[in-house]
Amino acid sequence: MRIKGRVWKYGDDVNTDVIFPGKYTYTIKERSEMAKVACEDLDPEFNREATKGDIIVAGKNFGCGSSREQAVTCLVERGIGAIIAKGFARIYYRNALNEGLPIVVCPEAVDSLEKGDTVEIDFDRGEVITPKGAFSFPPYPEFVRGLIEDGGLIPHVKKSLGLG
Repeated sequence: MRIKGRVWKYGDDVNTDVIFPGKYTYTIKERSEMAKVACEDLDPEFNREATKGDIIVAGKNFGCGSSREQAVTCLVERGIGAIIAKGFARIYYRNALNEGLPIVVCPEAVDSLEKGDTVEIDFDRGEVITPKGAFSFPPYPEFVRGLIEDGGLIPHVKKSLGLG
């Protein structure tokens, strides 16, 4: 599996409250509506211009803060292709996999990328290809690849049970 997209770059400690603004937690219920407010408190330009396949690149502790799943769902629904970071908050990491959002820990790639660059992720080889070079990351185990390829935990379980 390969994903290629335009970079949106952020720093350390990007909190779930700026990925999916807390003011919408109890007012927006539809997944498609969540996409419309993705990152509006982090970067209004992202909120206006991010397109399907774009890739978020960030520093350490991406997704810290609350455990609300909307902070992943809004990016999935927005069509974000993947997130590359120096590190993820544990619950965000798991929520991303559960929603089928590919995430990669690769500090060297983060350091080499700038906003607007084109980056490619080769999940088969465990490699992030940037304008400044290729950087390795540990490939996903087979089970995790299945989650991503099937679109998340629920579709994966349904498929495994022959229900979907």
